[in-house]
Amino acid sequence: MMTVVRPVALLLTALLVLSGCSLLQQKPVPLYQLDGGKAVTPTKDNGVTVLVGPISVADYLRQQNLLQRQADGSLVVAQNARWASGLANDIDQQMLRQLAWRLDSQRLVLAPAAPGFSADAQVMLTITRLDSGPTQPAVLEAQWRLLDRRGQLRDSRLIRLEEPHSGPLAEQVKAQSALLQRLAAELAVAIQPIAAADPAPEPSRKKTPMAKAKPQEPAPGPKIPVAEPIKIDTEVFRF
Repeated sequence: MMTVVRPVALLLTALLVLSGCSLLQQKPVPLYQLDGGKAVTPTKDNGVTVLVGPISVADYLRQQNLLQRQADGSLVVAQNARWASGLANDIDQQMLRQLAWRLDSQRLVLAPAAPGFSADAQVMLTITRLDSGPTQPAVLEAQWRLLDRRGQLRDSRLIRLEEPHSGPLAEQVKAQSALLQRLAAELAVAIQPIAAADPAPEPSRKKTPMAKAKPQEPAPGPKIPVAEPIKIDTEVFRF
């Protein structure tokens, strides 16, 4: 007795075989993270207290895929590479660790801080660009603002840094990591004098002398005529 194989069954079998082969041949997508370089964990418990943040990044840096800057300035998504935990999160963690290492202090906190936290200085950072491309160098553009203990603005700076690389994605990530390390190094130099400065005394407020109140005059009322003695000329007759 002959077994008849229908064309539909043959087609399904072929599709299953092909899909299985493609799954076996598909390579896993590599994941990347920013590199901390030579940063080590500080051991000083009584160092300066710094509030790091808020750190804001451009919207295009919040994608999971790596972006590639082209020669015409456009950005193309890299299909074969992704950030392991997101670039924005990597920036937060790397800035915290880099500054803690360079300031040699464990007393650094990412914003928002817990209620009651008192900082010697605060770093407010905005990153508007951090990318690279196969033929384009890694570029970082940012602005920082530094506040003192009283929340007064003490320093503000726009910065643009570039770092060359050899082309592969792994080298591009290293170049971007180096840019953040350079940014942290410059920030640490700017933070130190602000955090170490003695708090300026509050300006004394002179009290304005109060004018003495004048005695109030009685309110005008109806005038009462004053009785005046009336002289009466009289003559006295004697008999």
